[in-house]
Amino acid sequence: MPSSAELFATAKTLIPGGVNSPVRACKSVGADPLFIARAAGSRLFTVDGDELVDFVMSWGPMLLGHAHPGVTETARAAMLDGASYGAPCPAEVAMAEAVVGAVPGMDMVRMVNSGTEATMSALRLARGVTGKNAVIKFEGCYHGHGDAFLAAAGSGVATFGIPGTPGVPENTVRHTLTAPYNDLAAVAALFEASGDIAAVIVEPVAGNMGLVLPAPGFLEGLRELTAKHGALLIFDEVITGFRVAYGGAQAAFGIDPDLTCLGKIIGGGFPVGAYGGKRRFMERVSPEGDIYQAGTLSGNPVAMAAGLATLTALSKADYAFLASRTASFAAALADILLSKGLPVTLNHIASIFTLFFTDQPVTDFASAKTSDSALYARFYGHMRAHGVNLAPSGFECAFTSFAHTDADLDKTLAAARAFAG
Repeated sequence: MPSSAELFATAKTLIPGGVNSPVRACKSVGADPLFIARAAGSRLFTVDGDELVDFVMSWGPMLLGHAHPGVTETARAAMLDGASYGAPCPAEVAMAEAVVGAVPGMDMVRMVNSGTEATMSALRLARGVTGKNAVIKFEGCYHGHGDAFLAAAGSGVATFGIPGTPGVPENTVRHTLTAPYNDLAAVAALFEASGDIAAVIVEPVAGNMGLVLPAPGFLEGLRELTAKHGALLIFDEVITGFRVAYGGAQAAFGIDPDLTCLGKIIGGGFPVGAYGGKRRFMERVSPEGDIYQAGTLSGNPVAMAAGLATLTALSKADYAFLASRTASFAAALADILLSKGLPVTLNHIASIFTLFFTDQPVTDFASAKTSDSALYARFYGHMRAHGVNLAPSGFECAFTSFAHTDADLDKTLAAARAFAG
């Protein structure tokens, strides 16, 4: 098999930048990407024969671990009955029952193929039911690469320092209003200045500027403001759904959004997303209603089977144990780096954490950007050389899983102790 270096050289002649999603190129950490041959449990195995403890976990969804036997066998069995029908199948009904039963804010759900497709569809629905055009999003929150969301976006856009992107019409982003995360006063001011706001979309726990927690009262305030001004509250739970809690961040915080977007985890590793919410809104979606959205592969039988197997396993999982274990591990990791005199701020919830290389609290995108990117790049390179896979961007989260072992965590802490800074 060709090496990672050989594959990357070939890929760059065929694929823009040699990758199919920009952050994978590892540019911000001064490295070339590793090409993965296979994954199992908490480990990645590269084409070069290296084995790494994985804290990216496919950017979050592999909460059960890679190649979970129950999910893998279920998907294999479904595949034998055909990969795609372009027609309804029993598994999508069972999947819808599982999602609606778990997520408090959902009375109905529509399956799609990605988190980006979910957020785009939810915004269209919000505009359709309110008759308004504008959307409020938060600086540093990433909601996929839909045109309306690529203003002040985090994640890959932040990693590459792109303030938006060419190709998005001015008439599109003029309807996108931005506010700092955790700043209710700024949101209130936007509502006072405009009567054309259809929705507020928010990551209830921000995960695309690194992990940033909602301040006390922030989510509750958004719920009050949207209700007062006749706008919909959309929770983007592509990262937090079924990870912060089985019912998502809305279950953990007790907030009732109008619409919810899901992705990543509900496919068990397959490309699946979903959007759903209150029945009175979802009944406006075609063919029941007049707001159009469609997709040939939506409700794909193999993806639905894998997703259902994932949710079934997660419904029996000990979330509290994993959260406690992750908190202890992340704190130990931060303490090691602090003992070296490095500036470190730790943000953590459930099985997600971010180590920011800054000595100030991180509560929004502005404070997240005070993290030392050059120091993170050195840390990334050191950890990768010692068999630990972290996100190749300081604006991403680290994820643990039910598959991570004590040996995995011990290996990671040992690697951190060897970091010279």
